[in-house]
Amino acid sequence: MNEMQFTATFEILLPVRIKKEGKYFVSCCPPLDLFSQGESKAKAKENIKEAVKLFILDCYERGTLDKVLKEFGFVPLKKPIPKRSKGKREEIAVFLPFVIDQESVSCRA
Repeated sequence: MNEMQFTATFEILLPVRIKKEGKYFVSCCPPLDLFSQGESKAKAKENIKEAVKLFILDCYERGTLDKVLKEFGFVPLKKPIPKRSKGKREEIAVFLPFVIDQESVSCRA
């Protein structure tokens, strides 16, 4: 990375379900209809995080991210999300790194 670039990372929190099927654990991210698996629960969770990351970055690169999110029923929230207590619902945090070229961006104030 050169001096005229910096990074920005977006974090997305999504619900995930993981269940044992035979000798493998199957992980599912229902909002994006993505599935993965692993030999342990931790590996299945790691693999679904990677699948979500690759899916979102691929949609971004193709210019279809907004269309795909709308098709899956995502809508912007107009108010802050209330803090919720940790229940049985399992979530994954997926980090989406980007590089920003400062030469192509300027503040227009």
